[in-house]
Amino acid sequence: MFAGERLEAALDLLQLIDIAWHDCYGPRELDVPPAVLDDVLLLSGGDLAALISVAREAVIDFRDVRIAADANRAKNK
Repeated sequence: MFAGERLEAALDLLQLIDIAWHDCYGPRELDVPPAVLDDVLLLSGGDLAALISVAREAVIDFRDVRIAADANRAKNK
């Protein structure tokens, strides 16, 4: 989804999401759940700015991201 220089930035952001998730939901949850990560990547659509926004929203309240991702999936069926 992310190529060239954007790949490194996207990976750095995903690492930050993991740290933020741990800080917000740990010690109960140490890692971002795979389903949340899938939702974030889907909604980013390969756009780094969108990835930043969606990632932030996922850490704040992943349920909103889940609803948006499910709507996106339903629309693309």
